[in-house]
Amino acid sequence: MERDAQRVSGPVRVVTAAQSVARESAAIAAGVDSYALMRAAGEGTAREILRRIPDAVTRGVLVLAGTGNNGGDAWVVAGTLAAAGCAVIVESLGEPKSNDAQRAKLAAQPALHAVIARATALAALPETAFPGVVVDGILGTGTSGEASGDAAAAIARVNALGVRGATVVALDVPSGMDATTGAGGAVVKAQLTYCYGTLKRGLLQRRDEAGAIAVLDIGLGPAPAGDTTPVLVDAPWVRKSIPPIPSDAHKGVRRRLAIIGGGDGMAGAPMLAARGAMRSGIGMVQLLVNPQNVPVVQAALPDTMAARWPVTGEDQDRVLQWAHVLLLGPGLGRTAMTRALVERLLVSFHGPVLLDADALNVFEGEPRSLGTLLGSRPAIVTPHPIEAARLLRLDPQVVLERRFEVGADLAKTLGATVVLKGPPTIISAPDGRVAISASGAPTLGTAGSGDVLAGIVATLLGQTLDPFAAGTRGAWIHGRAGERAAELGSVRGASLQDVVEGLRDVWSLNDRIPEAPVLTELPATGRQR
Repeated sequence: MERDAQRVSGPVRVVTAAQSVARESAAIAAGVDSYALMRAAGEGTAREILRRIPDAVTRGVLVLAGTGNNGGDAWVVAGTLAAAGCAVIVESLGEPKSNDAQRAKLAAQPALHAVIARATALAALPETAFPGVVVDGILGTGTSGEASGDAAAAIARVNALGVRGATVVALDVPSGMDATTGAGGAVVKAQLTYCYGTLKRGLLQRRDEAGAIAVLDIGLGPAPAGDTTPVLVDAPWVRKSIPPIPSDAHKGVRRRLAIIGGGDGMAGAPMLAARGAMRSGIGMVQLLVNPQNVPVVQAALPDTMAARWPVTGEDQDRVLQWAHVLLLGPGLGRTAMTRALVERLLVSFHGPVLLDADALNVFEGEPRSLGTLLGSRPAIVTPHPIEAARLLRLDPQVVLERRFEVGADLAKTLGATVVLKGPPTIISAPDGRVAISASGAPTLGTAGSGDVLAGIVATLLGQTLDPFAAGTRGAWIHGRAGERAAELGSVRGASLQDVVEGLRDVWSLNDRIPEAPVLTELPATGRQR
């Protein structure tokens, strides 16, 4: 039977440093042994190192252990690798401070003594690239502020060895990085980061330093009842919730989408949204654009319909009686006409809607007015941070720094699901649910990417009538298509068309399911050309 990684401990939670500590404390209070958690973390990491970096046995491993519980995890990693035959040297920044970390050091020493002579000899050979692997257990999630003293020197040494060719593995977070915000100057640059039980928020804002990320099940168990920390969207979750297309489906079953946009000189935006929708299973698409753009759209997208903006009552009735879902905004323009058109359509149409781009910009500083127009219908807004800042009249930097909170607050104000585009993308429902989509690659950092996302999400909204499901699944699919485009070649050589074409493969949802103890994995996305 196919294994579903989500069944082990429920959805992976995305947490701050304080929430991480609270989660572990809750598990311990419920009867989980704290040392058992440390052992599970270290032993699971060691097994993953041996699986992913098999030449660790021949090239040797250098482990840097701090004095906190992160250092205790490092001692467990060292002992487990040594027992498996790896030549391991541990460099300690001092005596462990906690009882669990002291216990981990004592438990590791017999195995380390058995390989220390071989490790020392390996390190002494000038022609040998020792170490092949460096394990960063210097600082953990409980640290904040800039690293200094011995810790800063150790971080510099780890990075120098990484430049020389060693594979750097970080435990929970790269040392020097704030687990909540991602801040930090002197930060370990890891190729692999293993998180324990939960995914730390700061990693998603500093993906370049984290490398590939894996979350390991260490025995925390399911989240306590009432836990409202954000959940991570991943392949198993999306696979379980995307509705199948029945064998007898026709264009009406697959739903009809009307896209209103395409002002003067901006015909491309609604066409990109249409391409995203057509690559996501929509039945029919009609583009309502500036009259002079109608022939452009008809020539470029013969598999859609095109007409002028609904300027008369007859035009409007025809569109609203035809459409199952409306997408308002791509390339519409920030004009008084846009505001009037959006208001008129929202008053007259009572079905599901998605507002993007200029359909949001024309409500600058008026989120409550927009919320009133949206009413209680299934609704989604998809701002990027600048658009969210305009809507809320905030400094864009505030939105970037508080993206997890800003999206949730805006969702409650609007009474609509907010897809605050990333990386990472934060999806917030008005009832307080929050999910994080960390899929994606630099291939998405180009004009028009958000229009494609809007088409994907609008399709799912029309087919499910569930804004939160549509937003979370659509954001993940869009990001995965960006990853797919990057996998096929260089980021510089990829175009948005590669992302759109990648949707064909991504919708098969055949991503490999991680094996225990891995709950979920995120690929390395930075440092690509």
